Amino acid sequence: MAMAVGHADGDEDAVISAINTTPLVDVMLVLLIIFLITIPVVSMSIPVVLPKERVEVRETKPDNIIISVDKAGTIFWYETRMAGVETLVAKLKGVAKMKPQPEVQIRGDATARYEGVGKILYACQRAGITKVAFITEPPALGS
Repeated sequence: MAMAVGHADGDEDAVISAINTTPLVDVMLVLLIIFLITIPVVSMSIPVVLPKERVEVRETKPDNIIISVDKAGTIFWYETRMAGVETLVAKLKGVAKMKPQPEVQIRGDATARYEGVGKILYACQRAGITKVAFITEPPALGS
């Protein structure tokens, strides 16, 4: 058996000009193994169907009808107080005949009883209004 003890020319302090890639390959294999182990953990979670929420900015168009209910249950057509539900139905029947039909937007006071809003919805149904929306305010930031 032969054993290499040194260089043939006797220069043991000679500079090796070749790059040793073994440590680089070792590090890359370790990183590859880490990624292969962690990817299934990250992608495998509890299967849930998340809600699809879209924030839509509502702009008041000139042809939108705004009906308001105050906390006492009084119904207003824009700023005009309505005498009763039958008057509201009569006005809404005129609006229902328009082409295209405008959207009725309901502004209900947060402290109002649901009865006032229910009367408006029933009046819209009786008049044949197909587009009804509720106007709300977004919650304060941080709530």
